[in-house]
Amino acid sequence: MTKMYKLMFTSMLIMSTLISISAYTWLGMWIGLEINLLSLIPIIQSKSILSSESSIKYFITQAIASTIIMMSMIMMMWKFNFSSIINMKSNLLMIMNLGLILKMGMAPLHFWFPEVLEGLNWNNCLIMLTWQKITPMMLIMLNIEFSIFYSMIIISAMIISGIMSINQISIRKLMAFSSINHMGWMMSSMMTEKTIWILYFVVYSIITINITMMMKNIFYLNQLFTTLNVSFSMKMFFMLNFLSLSGIPPFLGFMPKWMVIQTMIENNMFFLTIIMIMFTLIMIYVYIRIIMTTLLMKTNQVNWNMKLNMKINKMPISLLNFLSMMSLILVTIMLNMM
Repeated sequence: MTKMYKLMFTSMLIMSTLISISAYTWLGMWIGLEINLLSLIPIIQSKSILSSESSIKYFITQAIASTIIMMSMIMMMWKFNFSSIINMKSNLLMIMNLGLILKMGMAPLHFWFPEVLEGLNWNNCLIMLTWQKITPMMLIMLNIEFSIFYSMIIISAMIISGIMSINQISIRKLMAFSSINHMGWMMSSMMTEKTIWILYFVVYSIITINITMMMKNIFYLNQLFTTLNVSFSMKMFFMLNFLSLSGIPPFLGFMPKWMVIQTMIENNMFFLTIIMIMFTLIMIYVYIRIIMTTLLMKTNQVNWNMKLNMKINKMPISLLNFLSMMSLILVTIMLNMM
């Protein structure tokens, strides 16, 4: 019975995203967002107290964001002459985009996102980190344009994600701040070349799936260091995926950042590009520090709530990791052959 209702709400979750991104009107988009909210709450709900707390936090913030979006839509649909108010429509679109930014948990409206992830298991974290970003980003992409407003949002995402990830011991919160950093890159790609956003999101999703599949019952760094000593191949997969997530060549994660930087320079967005690269280096420092600790630390100390005899199917993990590590080389060869 549990599997049946999970399957039902998962299908509703997928359907709601398709409704929102294919809607002709803002009202249809809003209906899809509401179905998405109401179908995700039962999925993330479980017997754990932390998951119940996370679902309540998620519901409250999403309800506030939906109210902001609905208010801006109603004001735009008023039969009222806005000619006396300068750029009224663009201001209302900014308010709507703020509601969408709150929905996907991007800085500076990110206050709920790490706290909600902290109470979820890795399967639900994967949904929050990947699938739940599709609808808000697609809708922001429809009306985004280069301005100081969106540039400040991107810069705040870079600064907050870089600073807050330092000295972070929770892997789920670390993945949340990493997602905020990548959302800044994705939003900057929307302002220049919208097709790059799709490529960036696909690459980010592949790397995130790789990392979450390896975690299982691991939630903190000390658990990670101890568990990865059991399997050398899992340790190597984890380190290579974190390098790919940071965007270091020759891994797959470097390709979308490379394309974003190139298009931003072509559009004379030099200052924003420099700021993004500088604060992304802080995230890369955090990743490399974790990787070096994982590589060098060899300990037999075990937490009382850990399960070292985890049964992980290595075949899909190995295949996904091969694709993640070799895709940049394969794409480069294909482009040279064309």
